[in-house]
Amino acid sequence: MNYTPINTALCSFGMSGWVFHAPFISANPKFNLYGVLERTKNLAQEKYPNVKTFRTLEEMLAHENIELVVVNTPSVTHFEFAEKVIKAGKHIIVEKPFTATVKQAEKLIELAKEKNRMLSVFQNRRYDSDFKTVKKVLDNNLLGEIVDVEIHYDRFNSNLSYKAHKETPTPATGSLYDLGAHLIDQALVLFGFPNAVYASLDNIRPNSKVTDYFDVKLYYNSHRVTLKSSYFVREALPAFIFHGKKGSFLKSRGDVQEADLQSEKNPKTKLWGIEPETEKGLLHTDKDGKIIKEYINSQNGNYMEYYDEIYEAIRNKKFLPVTGTEGMNVIKVIEAAIKSNKEKKVIYL
Repeated sequence: MNYTPINTALCSFGMSGWVFHAPFISANPKFNLYGVLERTKNLAQEKYPNVKTFRTLEEMLAHENIELVVVNTPSVTHFEFAEKVIKAGKHIIVEKPFTATVKQAEKLIELAKEKNRMLSVFQNRRYDSDFKTVKKVLDNNLLGEIVDVEIHYDRFNSNLSYKAHKETPTPATGSLYDLGAHLIDQALVLFGFPNAVYASLDNIRPNSKVTDYFDVKLYYNSHRVTLKSSYFVREALPAFIFHGKKGSFLKSRGDVQEADLQSEKNPKTKLWGIEPETEKGLLHTDKDGKIIKEYINSQNGNYMEYYDEIYEAIRNKKFLPVTGTEGMNVIKVIEAAIKSNKEKKVIYL
């Protein structure tokens, strides 16, 4: 098929740039990796010789050929960069977390509307194999009415990040904004906006000054969802624990894309995003009047789906993946969780 590629630029070429964005933009014929903002280095050009290197954001935004800009800078700078990108008349993808505050999110959404520009938030974990598998189980009503859910993103690592901006207590830092933004988004995709939030937040690594532990409870009419993350989980529970009135589903966090991207595998390979057989989810439920207990095949993960949808949204005015409003709703829950932890009470939304 013939496409009119979208000239796309990245605002940085750190991990998110070379792992999560550049491989998909460069491998997709609907896009052209046109430029990258690197203030002193030329890492992007070394890997992608045809890419243009810009030394300042202003220089990059002044380039008329650029249609789409990915704001993948440290989270505390998202609002500042995104505002300039939209004012320059570019379509925009903002890495999660969308912004530090709801007020910032509202301003960017309104600005994009005024400028008639597409605004999307990069919530790539919607396209993980594990989450897609869980969503299929729920969509097929294999568990009946949901009564209790836990979603975990746990690790075992007591060391502080070498990236100073991740460990500095500034707005939008800490694991609630980082990993929590993924888990909250997944919960909102599955169940919608909650009625109330209760949260316990802490910093438990030695010398940590930012949140690195959270236990957030989202309350719905008929069930609750617990979102948890800790850096001291050597023996992890299943990442997805779903209980319904017909049965249960347990699933590991088995998506392989991040590891494959870090080892520089091409996302256009035929077997992209396939989990190992050992990561199958366990379904124990009542199916057509018969109690079954079986391991079910995982869906394939593929972040390329996000970019395909972005193309359709820009070129053909179709469905927009992860709207600004959806990104803002994640921040609403984060703000409620922070308030709940501070005041030690349930926050009603």
